[in-house]
Amino acid sequence: MRVLGIETSCDETGVAVYDGSAGLRAHAVHSQVDLHATYGGVVPELASRDHVRRVLPLVEQVLADSGLTADALDGVAYTRGPGLVGALLVGAAVGRSLAWARQLPAIGVHHMEAHLLAPLLEDDPPAFPFVALLVSGGHTMLVQVAGVGRYRLLGESLDDAAGEAFDKTAKLLGLPYPGGPQLEQLARGGEPDRYRFPRPMTDRPGLDFSFSGLKTFTRNLVMASGDDPQARADIARGFQDAVADTLAIKCRRALRQSGTGRLVVAGGVSANQTLRARFDAMAAAEGATVHYPRLALCTDNGAMIAYTGYLRLAGGDRGTNGFNVTARWPLEALVEPGAG
Repeated sequence: MRVLGIETSCDETGVAVYDGSAGLRAHAVHSQVDLHATYGGVVPELASRDHVRRVLPLVEQVLADSGLTADALDGVAYTRGPGLVGALLVGAAVGRSLAWARQLPAIGVHHMEAHLLAPLLEDDPPAFPFVALLVSGGHTMLVQVAGVGRYRLLGESLDDAAGEAFDKTAKLLGLPYPGGPQLEQLARGGEPDRYRFPRPMTDRPGLDFSFSGLKTFTRNLVMASGDDPQARADIARGFQDAVADTLAIKCRRALRQSGTGRLVVAGGVSANQTLRARFDAMAAAEGATVHYPRLALCTDNGAMIAYTGYLRLAGGDRGTNGFNVTARWPLEALVEPGAG
């Protein structure tokens, strides 16, 4: 089965073809970073318009790169949600139109389920069951994963997502958009122990997160530090270490409570090398393994949508004829393929 995947949930246009026999045949992503940099964040209307411009040329490119024509496809997957509604509608319109024209099944994919399953595309994928940390600009959650569509939410952020906290903290430090990678780079020159940030909610039981307080802590330090560039680097280092420690502590608790020895870390923030080093050290100490998507598949991409669509179509899902997208869609509302 060959599935075309289309991702347009926010500010990346991603297209890919996944083949059940040959694996990932081709994928391409167009990033809108330069488009939104002037505004310091994603402008929904501009994002939607750029998806309109980019998606069909990317479909043509990916089909050519895969050595296939549209007639060779067996299904189409697109991101149904969560995300920006206008952006989602672009991918849904193109995906469903392509499927309708060729009488193919079209399936709307949950964006976070796709992130969660992306590490299964790697050469040494984790076996079920495992614990997944989904950490991105819009979400931070711990999930017990028994199989495709078999998810139990263990904990989530009560305020800002970790990626959102990175971006907002970077803005406080005067760094350009997108802030997360810029903050990681600045933190490399920082002293690790000059500023001791709190590790929110690690002194109480449970697996929920809170990152808004770290922003307030950062704001106070920035105001007190003046224009000292070394202080800025030290603040970035302290903030990043605090987030890394907090996430690792919660993941360790989740592994112990679940009794599984496998951790998946996915989403855009999983590309951060400091966080990866902290997770690797924690997992080694626990006798567990940790799995990540390749760096190219950490941020939003069509490959994870095509793969998730393949798993669901191959498992018996057939999608619907309805045309709908959703800005909010709880992950735990999903069911196993073929059961819906």
